[in-house]
Amino acid sequence: MILIGQYDSPFVRRVGIALKLYGMAFEHRPLSVFGDGPEIARLNPLMRVPTLVLEDGFVLTDSHMILDYLDHRVNKRLVMFPRHEPARHRALKVATLGTGLAEKAVSLFYERRLHEVTSPVWEARCAAQLGQVLAALEEDCPEEWWFGALGHADIAVACALRFVTEAHGLSLPPRLAAFSARAEALPVFAEISQPFLPPS
Repeated sequence: MILIGQYDSPFVRRVGIALKLYGMAFEHRPLSVFGDGPEIARLNPLMRVPTLVLEDGFVLTDSHMILDYLDHRVNKRLVMFPRHEPARHRALKVATLGTGLAEKAVSLFYERRLHEVTSPVWEARCAAQLGQVLAALEEDCPEEWWFGALGHADIAVACALRFVTEAHGLSLPPRLAAFSARAEALPVFAEISQPFLPPS
């Protein structure tokens, strides 16, 4: 398998971490949607990352879809999203908050980076959404991992928190700060890591 995208993307990073934790061999190609857009577009018409090229050449896009595919390739005891209710929808809720946090942080970053004149309304909306999600996660944040063992929900939140702090310089509330430090101290998070590189 080939994972395309840079690890400063919280979406690429969560897939890379899952691949490592699942013990799945893969090649990483750190292509940028800005610097390497045409090359990515040949594989993914959305020109987005992560893009995962399977062994037979089939291409998957979107981090959640990729993780769903990976979950069906591993032993059910290793799966990091529960397969049964109510545990499944509870984990999906936390993961959705994490990925939503990352999406809004990316959107706000590009609003400020790519426009000479930004939309105050859009900036305020994104900033409010970031604050609301951080508050909700802080209130619900566990002392270790959300559902016992490290899972996709934890990884999604941790990758989003890293991006929020690096791309926007935000300080995390205390429980989320401790959660982020706990995740980033894990060897797999150190390995699948890249400092945030703003597009030039």
